[in-house]
Amino acid sequence: ELHELKKVNLGIFFIFRLLSSVSATLQHCTAEHQLNLIDLIRKHNLDDYGYIKMINFIRSTNCDASGLMGLPDGSLPWDSEAFLRPVLQDDPLLQTGTHTCYSGPSHDALLQRTQAAEERAQRSEEALARAMEDLHKLKLLAQGLVLNAEPGRSGNLSAVAELREDEDEAYFDSYGHYGIHEEMLKDKVRTESYRDFMYRNPEVFRDKVVLDVGCGTGILSMFAAKAGAKKVIAVDQSEIIYQAMDIVRSNQLEDKITLIKGRIEDINLPVEKVDIIISEWMGYFLLFESMLDSVLYARDLYLADGGSVYPDLCNISLAAAGDMQRHQERIAFWDNVYGFNMACMKKAVVPEAVVEVVKAETLISEPTVIQTIDCNRVCLSELEFVSDFCLKIKDTTDCTVSNTQPDTANSDVMFSTGPQVMKTHWKQTVFLLEKPLSVQAGEELQGKITVRKNKKDPRSLLVTFDLRDRKQTYSLQ
Repeated sequence: ELHELKKVNLGIFFIFRLLSSVSATLQHCTAEHQLNLIDLIRKHNLDDYGYIKMINFIRSTNCDASGLMGLPDGSLPWDSEAFLRPVLQDDPLLQTGTHTCYSGPSHDALLQRTQAAEERAQRSEEALARAMEDLHKLKLLAQGLVLNAEPGRSGNLSAVAELREDEDEAYFDSYGHYGIHEEMLKDKVRTESYRDFMYRNPEVFRDKVVLDVGCGTGILSMFAAKAGAKKVIAVDQSEIIYQAMDIVRSNQLEDKITLIKGRIEDINLPVEKVDIIISEWMGYFLLFESMLDSVLYARDLYLADGGSVYPDLCNISLAAAGDMQRHQERIAFWDNVYGFNMACMKKAVVPEAVVEVVKAETLISEPTVIQTIDCNRVCLSELEFVSDFCLKIKDTTDCTVSNTQPDTANSDVMFSTGPQVMKTHWKQTVFLLEKPLSVQAGEELQGKITVRKNKKDPRSLLVTFDLRDRKQTYSLQ
C-alpha cells in the first residue's frame, strides 16, 4: 500500500508499506500525503478503467503527490493501456470501483464499497477453503469406490490415507534425517536380503516396470535397475528424496529411475500400471508406522494383473522370555527409588512397549506365529486382528512376554528379526508384565493377543494381551 513521502534529491516520492485495508490506505493518503483519491477521481471524471490505470500509474512511477493533485484537465499521464496491467498481484485497490463514489461529498461511499469488497473477498476465501475440504473428501470417496470395486483387495481406505499432509508431517520429517537411513543401510540382514533377492532373480525384474514405495535413499530402486528393470518409479514424501536424486545421477541411473516427491496416496504416477512393487515398509512389531497401508493402496491402484509385491510373505511370531534382571531394572525399580515408593509409576511405564535386543538365552518357549501376511492378497482389515496363541514352556522360571518380531520371506530369500539370529535395526518388541507369571516346564501358556491401530494416531499400535486372568494393553508409538 502507499506509505509515506520520503524526501530525496529529486523530489518527493511514494514508497510502500503494508496497511490493514483499503479504507486505511485511503485515509492514510489523505492525512499523510494530502492526496484525496476521491477528489482526483471526480476531477478527471474517471471511470473504473481510468481508476485502475491511475492506481497502476501511481504504483509504477512513484509520482509526486502534489503533482497528481495539480494535473490539468485533458490528457492524463496514465491514459496508456499499459497501465491496465496490475503492478501488484491481487491489488485490493483494484478490486474497488469508482463510479459509486460520486453520489456523496465525502469518502463514505467508496469506503463502504471497499469494506463490502473486503468482506466479499473474505467470504470467498472461506468458501474456497470449504470447497477444498469437500474436494479432499470427494477424492477419498472416489478412491474408496475404486478400491471397493476390486474383489479381494483392501476394500476401504486406511486411516493413514485419510491423514492430511500436515497431520502426517512429523512422520515424514523423521525420515528426512540422514542418520536413520545410515542405520538402515548398515543393517546387512535387511539390505543384503533385498539385494540378494533381486540379483538372484533377474528373470523376475527383467524389462519390468517397478514401483518403489517409500524409496528413501533409493537403494532398492537401484538394485531393481541393476537387476534388469526397464523403468523404476521411486516415491517418497520425505526430504531425503532430494539426496536420492543426486545418488541416482551419481550412479548414471537417471535414465531408468524416476523419482517423485509426495505421498503415494496423493500423487499420480507417470504410468497406468506397474509390474512389481518393492518396499521396505516393515516397522517395529512389523506393523508399526502403518506403512504397509500405503503399499496396499499402491497395490490396489497400480499393480497390473499378474504383478507381485515384494516382500510377499511376512510372519509375526511371539515367544515367552524369562529375564528377571530386565524386569527388575524397568518395573520393580519403581518400588524403591532412593528409599521412596514410586510404584504408581508402573501404571505409566508398563503400558509402553519396549523396542530392544532380547537375549536369546532368556527365551523360555519356542516362537509361535500369531499372524501371517501375504502382501499380494491381504486386506486392510486383516492388519488389525485377534489371535489365540499357545506358548509351550521349555524351562522353569518366571517370565515376561516378548515379541520376536517378524520373519519375512520372498521367493528363495528370507530373513528373521528374532533374537536367535543376527541383530537387525528392528531389534525385538518387548511387552513387560507388571507382575511376572509363574510357569512350569512343559506347561502350555494359553493367551490371546489383539492388535489395533491407535485411533488418535493411525501410525501407532495398541496391543492387548489376555493371559490367564490378566489383561494389559500396550502402546507402540
